[in-house]
Amino acid sequence: MSIKKEAQKQFEYLKKGSTEIIQEKELLDRLEHSLKNNRPLKVKAGFDPTAPDIHVGHTVLLRKMKHFQDLGHEVIFLIGDFTGLIGDPSGQSKTRPSMTREQIKKNAQTYKNQVFKILNPDQTIIEFNSKWLGKLTSFDIIHLMAKYTVARILERDDFSERLEKNKPIGTHEILYPIMQAYDSVALEADVELGGTDQKFNLLVGRDIQKEYDQKPQIVLTMPLLEGTDGVEKMSKSLDNYIGISESPTEIYGKVMSISDSLMYRYYELLTDLPISTIQEYRKKSKQGEVNPKDLKSELAKSIVQDFWSRKEAEKAAREFERVFKQNKAPSNMESIFASSGKTPVIDLLTDQNIFSSRGEAKRMIRQGAVYLDNQRITDIGFIINLSGKEEAVLKVGKKRFYKIEKK
Repeated sequence: MSIKKEAQKQFEYLKKGSTEIIQEKELLDRLEHSLKNNRPLKVKAGFDPTAPDIHVGHTVLLRKMKHFQDLGHEVIFLIGDFTGLIGDPSGQSKTRPSMTREQIKKNAQTYKNQVFKILNPDQTIIEFNSKWLGKLTSFDIIHLMAKYTVARILERDDFSERLEKNKPIGTHEILYPIMQAYDSVALEADVELGGTDQKFNLLVGRDIQKEYDQKPQIVLTMPLLEGTDGVEKMSKSLDNYIGISESPTEIYGKVMSISDSLMYRYYELLTDLPISTIQEYRKKSKQGEVNPKDLKSELAKSIVQDFWSRKEAEKAAREFERVFKQNKAPSNMESIFASSGKTPVIDLLTDQNIFSSRGEAKRMIRQGAVYLDNQRITDIGFIINLSGKEEAVLKVGKKRFYKIEKK
């Protein structure tokens, strides 16, 4: 295969699932140059360690990094331990509170432990931007800030919206995109990846690299993955996330809970299947040739396998079948304890912190969400009696199961 055709093949592979590439021709040219000169491209993506857990929404970007890695390019996982002290203003309606160095250090370590579920540890370079940003003197920072204008910074949507609403913008926040841009200078990046919400910051990187007589990086943005609710961006704070460190059964169950329409979006962004295959799935499902639940099961197993193993994925599928189709209790349940005599169900639900208040417990019983040994409890005065039995199964809602044992 000619170098030109090979470069085109790489380009098409890398473009899959992306939102925008700035500029496409530049990326194609650099891929050709890389092949001709046997020089891998330097590809960076930055992550501020603002939270300790990574969810599958983050892996959209990690998977694209893995695609570059698969093609032999140099992937740099950049932990923004310095920029994390500032706080990324992207998409923020107010100034973020500053993090402590201790928080950042702790979160950064968990990031390192988690990213290798996707990236190849032997082929991944991990950098911390305090390595170069922490060495900048006051003179260096003034010199750097002089290369960009306040007017350009205030063009970004989140800043202009805050100005219109008379919401404060911290002076330190203006530093963030400039500092992130300097990361690209320090690493001499050929490509920078980011979510669509990062586009402004990534473009600043192109401008600042020009100021330092470097070729401007190609910007490749990836879409923000919707959470399991199918509406909002996946976020731990919205409780619509799938954590990559969650158990196989939790991951599998959460994937099975998404809508059929969202399933194809997850297939596109969370698997390496070609678009043509995903389109064929959609067509066959629409024509009734395949059950959407079967497609969703394969998706769920694929995602579990990424973070655990195929064996664990199959096990999670069997457990889901057992609980939700055969209406049996899970193999592994959290144990809660009741006296061997008679225990009011309200007391059990609140004393074991299943619900935060008696009022909430009563409301859930009246709504028919509480079961004992598959029998719905409708009486808020119901008494649980373990006399003559060793244990019982308490079910709350569709997914929460507890094994009631004697004290």
